Amino acid sequence: MLNRRHFIGTLLSSSGLVFAGGMAVQGAHAAPQPVFAVPPAIRAAFLPTGKLRASINLGNPILAQAGPDGHPVGVSVDLAQAFATLLGAELELVVVQAAGKSVEGVLAERADIGFFAVDPLRGEGIAFSAPYIDIEGFYLVRNDSPITSNAQVDVLQNRVVVGKGSAYDLFLTRTLQRATLLRSATSPTVVATFLRDGAEVAAGVKQQLQADAAKHRGLRLLDQRFMVIEQAMGVPKSRGQDAADFLAAFVERMKASGFVAQALQRHHIQGTTVAAPAGAAS
Repeated sequence: MLNRRHFIGTLLSSSGLVFAGGMAVQGAHAAPQPVFAVPPAIRAAFLPTGKLRASINLGNPILAQAGPDGHPVGVSVDLAQAFATLLGAELELVVVQAAGKSVEGVLAERADIGFFAVDPLRGEGIAFSAPYIDIEGFYLVRNDSPITSNAQVDVLQNRVVVGKGSAYDLFLTRTLQRATLLRSATSPTVVATFLRDGAEVAAGVKQQLQADAAKHRGLRLLDQRFMVIEQAMGVPKSRGQDAADFLAAFVERMKASGFVAQALQRHHIQGTTVAAPAGAAS
């Protein structure tokens, strides 16, 4: 087994992983020079095709979205490019429109890494790092709805719309006892489905719901979040514990160096926080 502390220490001391102004992650995805000698076994675990295939979910605009030229941009893209740089590999983006599709792609090993909300069900086949950002989940209702608090959502007559396979879907499937879940094809279409079907509640990322509420009159968010989504990087468990430890060390480096915070600022992402270091008390 590889020494995880050794890799964390090496990554933390590798100044080459600090990308000034994000310039190292903005250009073409050509193979860069690695910042230190990555063990061949680690490169083999992440690069079975010779490239780093990263699953990028455009269904969560906090993580990634299509840029002006149509190519994905965002925090997850920046992290994927930084990890490819560390491995000395060319980056190949595997673009999907929903979290569930991203999970499927990594589990089927059509991608080598992905960016996911941490969830026990997903964790059966995917080894997660500690989270790199925390995202808040909120409920949205119509202005004339009698619902004013989260405690009023889980009643028999309420239908709650979620993005199929999203973190909210998985969480609410486990926790709601009386309300009925309706599943929209993707997270960005949740409010459209909510309006079309006349549902009582929509659930999703706070920023996405706020944007939709600004576009459609007569909608409001409830005052309190119903969950915090921990967004992490993940690798198929079939790639081995050494690969999982290496990816976890990389994520800790990206948080500690300020890279994640800078990426959030660079992509104008508000209302999202950099996650605490792994093992820190909550």
